[in-house]
Amino acid sequence: MTKVQIYSKSYCPYCKMTKAILNKLGIDFEDFDVTNDAILEQEMRVRSQRNTVPQIFINDYHLGGNDDLYAALKSGKLDKLLQAQKEVA
Repeated sequence: MTKVQIYSKSYCPYCKMTKAILNKLGIDFEDFDVTNDAILEQEMRVRSQRNTVPQIFINDYHLGGNDDLYAALKSGKLDKLLQAQKEVA
């Protein structure tokens, strides 16, 4: 099963857009809210090498943020990332 993880903040409009598109596509994801969690935010920074939210991981592959999600959706990369895991299983 594909593992999708998102680091987000509760007040972030880009995080809300990311979650909305994933929900619309029927993609289950695990949300790590870093709004008030400095340790979890530090984990996000180490994993992604970025300081902004959202940060999206698919099966431990760092896709990036909201703009990266839309680019991956438009180019077909998102489907390939999601499909790759199904073929392995």
